[in-house]
Amino acid sequence: MKGLLKINGYPAVISYAEDLNLLRGDFVGLNGGANFYAKDIDGLRHEGKVSLDIFLESCHKDGVEPRKQFSGKFPVRTSPELHEAIYFAAVKSGAKSLNAWVVKALDKQASEIA
Repeated sequence: MKGLLKINGYPAVISYAEDLNLLRGDFVGLNGGANFYAKDIDGLRHEGKVSLDIFLESCHKDGVEPRKQFSGKFPVRTSPELHEAIYFAAVKSGAKSLNAWVVKALDKQASEIA
């Protein structure tokens, strides 16, 4: 199971590193990698802040934007049967378009996680 922890507004996925018997945090949405380990949540917050500060300092020094930029577009591939079912669900809901229906569904799911 994975969780999400925000440190200074930057999200990190939290998992358990069984081989180390530690919690592991991996910042996501960055233009590079930054991870950290600790025995408990308080330790994760501390180690995450240290890791993030080092990453941000390195980005500043190198003139790199720390956060990935997203275009707002991504292709989705699915089976023809699921495509058809999604289309009918969109029509049934009264959505203006298939894209509008998918965006609404994704927004609902993402807001439940964030």
